[in-house]
Parts: sequence; C-alpha cells; structure tokens
Amino acid sequence: MAQHTLPAASVYDAEPIPTEARADIDRLLQSGDLFRYTAPEDAPVALLEAEFAAFMGTSYALAVSSCSAALFLSLEALGLPRDARVLIPAFTFAAVPSSIVHARCVPVLCEVGENYRIDMEDFAARLEDDISAVIISHMRGHTSDMDAIMALCEARGIPVIEDAAHSLGTTWHGRKIGTLGRVGCFSFQSYKLVNAGEGGILVTDDADLVARAVIMSGAYEHNWSKHISGADEALEAAFARWQNRLPLYNLRMSNLSAAVIRPQLGHVERRVHDGRRNHDYTAIKLDRSPWISVPEKLGPEERAPDSIQFNLEDMSEEEMRAFAAAAAERGVKVQVFGLSRDNARAFWNWQFLPEAPGELPRTRAMLKRACDARLPARLTTTDLDAIADALVSAAAEVKAAPQLKAG
Repeated sequence: MAQHTLPAASVYDAEPIPTEARADIDRLLQSGDLFRYTAPEDAPVALLEAEFAAFMGTSYALAVSSCSAALFLSLEALGLPRDARVLIPAFTFAAVPSSIVHARCVPVLCEVGENYRIDMEDFAARLEDDISAVIISHMRGHTSDMDAIMALCEARGIPVIEDAAHSLGTTWHGRKIGTLGRVGCFSFQSYKLVNAGEGGILVTDDADLVARAVIMSGAYEHNWSKHISGADEALEAAFARWQNRLPLYNLRMSNLSAAVIRPQLGHVERRVHDGRRNHDYTAIKLDRSPWISVPEKLGPEERAPDSIQFNLEDMSEEEMRAFAAAAAERGVKVQVFGLSRDNARAFWNWQFLPEAPGELPRTRAMLKRACDARLPARLTTTDLDAIADALVSAAAEVKAAPQLKAG
C-alpha cells in the first residue's frame, strides 16, 4: 500500500467561522448587547430559533447554553416526578445520564450491539421496567431502529427525547433526526457540525412543552412574550398557564453565540455531503484490513458523520493498546472507548448513577474493541488516504501480518 502524508492541519481544528458572521459580531461588540432579552424583537438568539425551526421543519426551537441543558429542560418540561425512570442506551456520553440525574430522575441503561445501535430485544424488555421517558442517543451519529423504538414507546404512551448532538443533518426515511420524538436536542459544541464553542438547541411541535422549557431556561417575568411570533394562541395560553409556576434555571444562550451560529446553518448541507463522502471513502479503505471492520448503516438512515468508528477484530487487549500506540506514532489519534482511561463514554465510569447499571455484557464487549477517530468534513482525499493507510498499517504491524485481506 502506498504511503501518504498526513493532514497538515489537526483533525481537531474546526472550520473557520463564516465571514458573514463578522458584521453581526462587530455590532454586538460595539453595542455590548449580548443578552438575548434586551431587544424587544429580532435579537440574534430569537432569529436563530426561528431559522433553526424552519430548517428542521418544526413549530418551535429554543436555543440554550448546551445540548445537556436542552436535555435537562426537555425532561423538566415533561413534568416527570422525582425518581422517574428514564431509559437510555448504554453507549452514550456521560452528559446524557448526568442530565437525567440533574432532573432528579433515574437513568436506566439498555444494551447496545456491536454496530453501536440499541439492542431492540433488550430495549423492549426494559421498557416494561416502569419507564416514564426515553432518551435516544444517536451516539456518534449512528441511528438505531427508530421505527421499532417509536412504535414500542407510542404503544405505551412513553415520550421520546432524541439526543441528536451528533446527528444534525441525518435523516431516517427522509425525515430529519430530532423530529421523530416529542423533542429533539442538538449541540453547537466545537466538535459538532455547527460550532459555537458551546451551545445547544431543542426543537418540538408541542406548545405546552416549549413554553415550560422557555420559562425554565430563564425567561423571567414576561420575557417569554419575545418567543411569540405572529398569532399562536396555543403558545400564548401555555405561557400564561405556567407564569410564576416554574423555577428559573438560567440556561440561556447569548446573542454572541447566536451570531456565530446563524451563518453556519447555510453550510450544513455542504458539510453533511462532504462528511458522508469522507466517511464512506475511508470506511471502504479500512474494511480491506482483516483486523478492522466498519459496521454498515441501517437501510432508512442517511448519516452526517464527522468521525469514524470501527471495531478491531481478533485482537487481544494488549494488541489493541499496541494498535492505538502504533496509530499515534503514525500521527493518527485513535481512542478505544473501553480501554481509554476514565473515558466518559464507558458506562462503568459513571459512578454518579443513583442505581448500578448492571453488567451490560454486549455493550461492554463492544466498547472494549470499538475505536473512534476524528474525520472532519474539510479533509481532502489525500488526507483520508493518509489516515486510512496509517490505521491499516498500524493493525498489520501489531498482528505482524499482511495489511490487506486476500483477494
């Protein structure tokens, strides 16, 4: 296999913020008008909410300080009782069970298979365990069987929250991920498709839910009125119903963050296209190694990846650690989820859980050999060749065997 030069820029570098943002940012710096509720209308955060709701095809959007904040507010807005049990996949980021604990509820974990998607048999069984709500984490942009999930939850009247932090631009049967459940939550953290450093947003068609979330996000007194655009009797009635009846958690987004985000929405389609192209190109090259496998997507799913996940095959734990070290020597950082010390995606490290999660052997086995590497949309084919070559040759070095599958 020919050797290629690794990318000059770090795979952790984000794309530049579009130049269109600068005029609005300069105006905000000159005025000091960073608080979303200072202006009577058309504050950057309010404009972002309207634009994002239109982009997603939902009735409402609420921009907040993080995706974790969006998840927490979604749970609070559902009005769940203290200690309500919330089902989540065991393969997710620690912020997801943390948001449940923050909402004074109890995370319940279900198994995830070697393709990083929810084990539907285990999911269905655990739904019978007095579950009040479900958060579906589309972890690293991998979509589980949403047809089966929604059918099971709707039959039991269990609300579904989508943690779509990694899935902006992903579709399922042509429908946008984040719009299948009662509410969808997205992230604008630096490593996501749209980058504000920090930030999040939730979308929903439920007027009562969004009214509760708006008030609890920090719309004190009557600032919630700035969330009403045009005639919306259902939303106005919901705000009036919940005035002074809910706590204020102050999880608002600032105008400066919104000014950074808004011009990036026009780049989402291009980033999704390029990210999918790069992922699929690299996956084909990695799958030629007998020691690496990249799970296939599910049929109805069209992904928007900015990283690649793959499983190591026929390697001992010692060999997997050696693989990660050999890849690093070649300039490619890889984490094996279950072998990286204190990894926040390994459920056994979540010692803050109010209930022990159990062994979850399928998820544990997957995490012990599942790898993660950044693959931003801005990379060129030459960059991708260099990354794939480094990973394939690192595996071959560890196994002291030919790099590619026979034939």
